[in-house]
Amino acid sequence: MCFDHDSRPPIRPIAGGALDSTEVTLTAGDGTRLTAFEARAAAPSGAAIVILPDVRGLHDYYVELALRFAENGIDAVAIDWFGRTAGLGRRAEGFEFKPHVEGLAWAGVAADIAAGAAHARTLRDEPPALFTIGFCMGGRMAFLSSALDLGLAGAIGFYGPPVGPGRAGSPAPAEVAGRVDAPILGLFGGADPSIPPDAVAAFEDALERAGVEHRLKTYPEAPHSFFDRKAGQFAAASADAWSEVLTFVGRHSAAAGGG
Repeated sequence: MCFDHDSRPPIRPIAGGALDSTEVTLTAGDGTRLTAFEARAAAPSGAAIVILPDVRGLHDYYVELALRFAENGIDAVAIDWFGRTAGLGRRAEGFEFKPHVEGLAWAGVAADIAAGAAHARTLRDEPPALFTIGFCMGGRMAFLSSALDLGLAGAIGFYGPPVGPGRAGSPAPAEVAGRVDAPILGLFGGADPSIPPDAVAAFEDALERAGVEHRLKTYPEAPHSFFDRKAGQFAAASADAWSEVLTFVGRHSAAAGGG
């Protein structure tokens, strides 16, 4: 399981950092309407990021995460997965996500990611250096987004399974490494039984053989979904992971000419 409904990103707010935020409706390439939340930075860095949620869809964790990115100068768009089966709206506590997850298909997921990316590019007059970030199921989808020809500057996955069968019939990120066209940052918990060390090693080997720039980091005692304000015992790992994310975005934004 990924984040509970009352989970929140373990990131301290920066007073006055976000310019504005709003809920929006996007339209994917297959005509599906989906809910998203955008947050625009008061002092934009030239980077933007598409946030890909876990199995619960667009809930408050990802709304708050979008605000934290904006406070750090990174425009953010968090999307929902379930427009095709559950309609529009954020996913509140009690949302029965399991049947909707079972109804996902990779083509629809890819279309939703592309819609989020297209919208993120409209937030400024100048095109941003664009990134994706995802968690759990969304972490796998973030890795895969780097093989969708979206012109990304980088893709970041928190505890996204990189090998084996995946939800929505998604391919394994390690198996599509040859199509990856953006740097990869992968962050994993060493105490996560769903992603053992050999899975991370197989992903690293695939990326190396494909010549993909990457950084994969495992936090030895951290479990799946450690990046959570409620998980105080993993505060040091969370702080380091957030630093890794901001450093990765800053470095690759500058390389892409966006910062």
